[in-house]
Amino acid sequence: MQEDDYLALSGIQHFVFCRRQWALIHLEQQWAENLRTTEGELLHKNAHDADQRTRRGDLLTVRAMRVHSARLGLSGECDVVEFRRSPDGVPLTGEEGLWLPYPVEYKRGRAKPTACDEAQLCAQALCLEEMLCCTIPTGALYYGQPRRRQEVTFTRSLRALVENTAEEMHQLFQRGYTPKSKPTKGCNACSLKDLCLPRLSKSPSVAEYLRGELNEP
Repeated sequence: MQEDDYLALSGIQHFVFCRRQWALIHLEQQWAENLRTTEGELLHKNAHDADQRTRRGDLLTVRAMRVHSARLGLSGECDVVEFRRSPDGVPLTGEEGLWLPYPVEYKRGRAKPTACDEAQLCAQALCLEEMLCCTIPTGALYYGQPRRRQEVTFTRSLRALVENTAEEMHQLFQRGYTPKSKPTKGCNACSLKDLCLPRLSKSPSVAEYLRGELNEP
């Protein structure tokens, strides 16, 4: 796949959370700010607000690292990638020994009931594995409210979720198709609620209304 056809890696999180939200953002280029998105931006800014590469003993920290995967057709940026000295790691330019990548993604609030955050983190790991020719078993999500990390194991099922999601994203992107809304409890927290108008999905379309009127005796 050509680089021009890569989709945003961050879209994995949007797509798993809600396919319509992903389409509104990545197909229709719509966006809206609310308190949650503002808090999230500040958290990511703080994660990146430092030298891009720091070293403390056997821990090398790289911030705002660009990653990509030709296999998945995704590209994006990792908040933080920690390289830990390990016999299972890979050589790095300018560093002695072997280093195993450990991606860390920063999120506002608390852990979500869906696997959308885990899928985004796993997508970062898959990109790193392809770029560095290694296997990454785990990473971490840092949530703003508990202010602690939650380790994520990149299981076969989670990897399959990322691969299937990326494939479906490309299919919808090529079609230019925005899925219909399916209102859930998560709609209330979505910054695109007013743009999406999920309540309208319960109402008949104009075409359906006219057909009904014409078919009445």
